[in-house]
Amino acid sequence: MFEFPYDLLILVAAGLFAGFVNTMAGGGSLLTLPLLIFLGLPPATANGTNRIAIFVSTSSATLGFRSKNVNSFPFSIYLGITAFLGALIGARIAVEIDGLLFNKILAIIMIVVVVLMVFKPNYKSELLQPKTTGKTLIWSMIAFFFIGIYGGFINAGIGFIIMLFLNYVNKLDLVRVNATKVALVFIYTTGALATFILSGHIDLKYGIALAVGNAAGAFFASRYAVNKGERVIKTVLMVMVVVMSVKLWFFN
Repeated sequence: MFEFPYDLLILVAAGLFAGFVNTMAGGGSLLTLPLLIFLGLPPATANGTNRIAIFVSTSSATLGFRSKNVNSFPFSIYLGITAFLGALIGARIAVEIDGLLFNKILAIIMIVVVVLMVFKPNYKSELLQPKTTGKTLIWSMIAFFFIGIYGGFINAGIGFIIMLFLNYVNKLDLVRVNATKVALVFIYTTGALATFILSGHIDLKYGIALAVGNAAGAFFASRYAVNKGERVIKTVLMVMVVVMSVKLWFFN
């Protein structure tokens, strides 16, 4: 007897919403990662499976920026290398950590990121003189090693951290901030994803469903996003994140 794949439909819909969120506000993994856990995947497998959608969306976005000649090469490569090394460590920690402890850490991070979404400082949009060489480059590479550890471990909400750093420390304008951000996440995600695959913590079926929805959501949001839409989606995301974090903490 045929059973309708409701779980896959839910993941496509969640990916669609997450694609909108990532394009318009950021923080889509705050929805998709706990959802994968709620659907029955062990925390490490949910974490690894979520990387498939991240890999697909960031690779597509990186190619899109490059097609418009918007990039920060070789600066993004330098930062990407150290972030990649950090992500290998972070992903290994995520694979080995106790599942219940991971759920509690995720719940805390989700609340912290929501607070950041509410109170985050405004980005500098005026004409800036980029600082991507010399001592600033060295300090940035060191910083992105540790950012990579966090990205490899859980990744949720990391876009806010990367954008603030590139804007305030490296003085990149917002267009190049976004182009550099997706390139960096793509680079270190390859390392994290490989670690999860080699450790057997991937559900390919769920990952593909999530990636399809994510790609579609990003496609539509990039063309039809409006300011009012961002406010509504951020509000919905914050409410859902609070509910999910309570579920992760108290009802494992």
